Amino acid sequence: MKLTRRRLIATLTGFALPMAFLTPVRADERAAWDVWKSRFLAGNGRVIDHLQDGVSHSEGQGYGLLLAQAFGDREAFDTIESWTREHLLIRDDALMAWRWSPSENRDDELAGNDWHTATDGDLFRAWALMRAEVFSGWGDRRGTVEAIANALAALCLEPDPRAPDEPILTPGAEAMSEPDRVLFNPSYIMPRAMRELGLYTEREALIRAADHGETILAELAATGLVPDWVLVTRDGFRPAEGYGANHGYDAIRVALYLHWSGNAAHPARTQKQEIWTDEARVPVVLTPQGEVLERSTYPGYRAVADLIRCGPNDPAEDAGEPYYPAALGLMSSVARRESGLC
Repeated sequence: MKLTRRRLIATLTGFALPMAFLTPVRADERAAWDVWKSRFLAGNGRVIDHLQDGVSHSEGQGYGLLLAQAFGDREAFDTIESWTREHLLIRDDALMAWRWSPSENRDDELAGNDWHTATDGDLFRAWALMRAEVFSGWGDRRGTVEAIANALAALCLEPDPRAPDEPILTPGAEAMSEPDRVLFNPSYIMPRAMRELGLYTEREALIRAADHGETILAELAATGLVPDWVLVTRDGFRPAEGYGANHGYDAIRVALYLHWSGNAAHPARTQKQEIWTDEARVPVVLTPQGEVLERSTYPGYRAVADLIRCGPNDPAEDAGEPYYPAALGLMSSVARRESGLC
């Protein structure tokens, strides 16, 4: 029997969801969402990453959907989903092409798609659609959510070479995976989204992948700062050739997602409390040993750091802030409301 809205909320007691969805959005948070829309969301529903030559990608569309739902913006939600369906659903399965590029002459014309997938985009889109139905009452989304969840379970889970009964969430349907090694991006593990989708669609594999993902994150944290990318092999963890091994821009999301999921004691979250102090320039790229390679003054990264430290919640604007840190800043506000940790 599928979970109804009431039963799903009751089941997810560990996330304090009923209280989260009764908590009103602050005026300054809503204003920050409006600013984000004005800068990164086109009128046709395309989320634009100006720093990457104006492309759109599945991550941005998934983030945009989630944020529109979290801020109660049905119009933006429907527009983002409409553009996504028209331009990124070009595969034979229910997953999105990960990248869309505008032509040189017209900003709304297709110049080229990369049909490969990025798991985090599909995960956030499915989660946003589920939340829109269950928590916002924005129509019946079950068929689409189930199709995405089924595709994620079938195409984006691989056995851990060290423990074949345990599933690993891979970074894409075409990501490198062999019996003795699996490519792993720690920042794609969003435990709360995976568990809620698993409950909603009765896909136990997604819940198990969330549990095992948290285990892998803890194992990585025991060796140093969690890297952007790593290979999980029969003999343990190895650097992934051609992928970043530092704790960089991808890995910023690891602590954010763990906090959002209510996992206050996870070592991949607590290790960041010592690094993200109240300094104005936030460390954003570090070696696994903790040597700071890059810092940033973008408010979005500061918002993530303040969230993990349960510091101030003061949405700030920076006219030069790119899409990615600005999106993380908004998600930090949502995570603060929904996690119950601060």
